[in-house]
Amino acid sequence: MKTIKCMMDHLYWADGRILNALEESETKNKDLLKLVRHVAVAERVWLSRLQGKGSAQYSLWEEAEDLTAIRTMFEENAEQYRVYIEGLKESELDQMIDYANQSGVPFRTSVRDILLQVLLHGQYHRGQINRALRIESAEPVQVDYITFARL
Repeated sequence: MKTIKCMMDHLYWADGRILNALEESETKNKDLLKLVRHVAVAERVWLSRLQGKGSAQYSLWEEAEDLTAIRTMFEENAEQYRVYIEGLKESELDQMIDYANQSGVPFRTSVRDILLQVLLHGQYHRGQINRALRIESAEPVQVDYITFARL
């Protein structure tokens, strides 16, 4: 659990840093805003599944107009994940969760693998966002785990 908690702390930190970088860049790139919104919504989708709730109400690839609503979603996600993780026991990591994906296809995945998916999915897309910032001549932000670990 210690590793997962630490990795989740990195996720919250990295989400905040990438949002700050996007705000500083003042980007109007709709695809970039759509991508960062996708990360926030995907975190929420997986959390809903972990909580035994449906996720069909969430649209993963909608347009995003501004970063304020996205920041709020990231902050709410972080708070809800913290509560969920604090109540989670090591023995529950291998518990299987039944859910349907956004297309309604049924799946069964362990809590551990869902949490790893959340962690890796966000990092993958933060890399894409940083690359897009560089292409726009904006400054990408350091979101590597080792940078977080040195704080």
